[in-house]
Amino acid sequence: MYSYDKNDVATLKSVDIRSVDKSSLVDLNSVHIDESKPVQERVLSFLQQIQNPYCFRIGDVAVKVNYKSDGPSFQQNFEDLLRTM
Repeated sequence: MYSYDKNDVATLKSVDIRSVDKSSLVDLNSVHIDESKPVQERVLSFLQQIQNPYCFRIGDVAVKVNYKSDGPSFQQNFEDLLRTM
């Protein structure tokens, strides 16, 4: 599975939600996941489609995702989400 390096992650996380052009963000409603695929393939498909898992939009609303530094990783949270779908 493709993984982002530290520089990629830092760049994706650093998007300023207050000044980002909403039209440049992928709408989460346009992302389609094939639930018959294994979890790793679903994760990869999501990442390829959403482009930035830390900043995207839902309809006309820009969304910025943050995670606690001492909590589960983004990957752990996302895999758990996909397993429950």
